Amino acid sequence: MPRYYEDKPEGGACAGVKEDLGACLLQSDCVLQEGKSPRQCLKEGNCKALKYSFFECKRSMVRG
Repeated sequence: MPRYYEDKPEGGACAGVKEDLGACLLQSDCVLQEGKSPRQCLKEGNCKALKYSFFECKRSMVRG
């Protein structure tokens, strides 16, 4: 579940989504039960919505 980030100004524009993505991966069955790394689980398709949101956030920063 996404968190509310008004009190976290540091870390950049995408810091909240990045933190949510990390938390999602660390709490996934892939990491907890299968013992895989978060990077492996991300490649396998876990937390797709947050991965896409983080990508779009970073892309919007590049576009300006």
